[in-house]
Amino acid sequence: RLKYAYGQFNFDDWTTKGSWVRFGLQQTPYIDFYETIYRYRFAGTIFVDREGFLTSSDLGASAHWNIPENFGDIHAGVYNGEGYANVEQNDQKSFQIRGTLRPLPMIAALRGLRLTGFYDDDHYVKDAKKQRFNALITYESPYLNFGAEYLKAKDQNASALKPVVEANGYSIWLTPRTSFGLEGLIRWDRIDPNDAQTARRQRFMAGPAYWFPVQKGVAAALMLQYEQLRYMGAPAQKPTEERWSLNALFNF
Repeated sequence: RLKYAYGQFNFDDWTTKGSWVRFGLQQTPYIDFYETIYRYRFAGTIFVDREGFLTSSDLGASAHWNIPENFGDIHAGVYNGEGYANVEQNDQKSFQIRGTLRPLPMIAALRGLRLTGFYDDDHYVKDAKKQRFNALITYESPYLNFGAEYLKAKDQNASALKPVVEANGYSIWLTPRTSFGLEGLIRWDRIDPNDAQTARRQRFMAGPAYWFPVQKGVAAALMLQYEQLRYMGAPAQKPTEERWSLNALFNF
């Protein structure tokens, strides 16, 4: 499996540090950014990735600019739209842009607050919509990380003659933290896959985690996780799913 294979030209000498252009198989603007804040991909991907609305890597060209004085950043690009795990399906391209504002970087207690907007404009075939809009608020501090996300999606799968299916959903999570590596994760997701129908899903995740001290650049963590998935409003109601898991991360 090939997920990343790109060339990058840095503009550190011409503009703010961390500004660049990329060409090739690369990170898409939203998921890669979000996962630098939400550190628990090893226990389950973020909401829009897990529900299949966005992919974390795709073939394309993009540019990134850090706003001066640490006020945020902008990342935009043009991608194939199918993601790294699928072959090209059509001649349509996906335009994606994420803008993040850090409103108060000069105040220590509020430096970790960020407001993010993301838009993805794509098509399954010509004139058949595939659009996503995300609004995100996150906060990071030594003792608490927090995130709240809203998704609005429009899909006109396979044909422009079919009706547009509109979906929306929410995800809220927080991770209380200590100074000695012990953390907790509490997360609640809810997705309404079709506004014209009553079926919806709700996911709850929680558990303690321990992050070991970093040793020679190697990060490791263990998490005991409880997960509940409920199906609501469907004509044929599915039973509630519950599972326990022990998850491990080794990052080097």
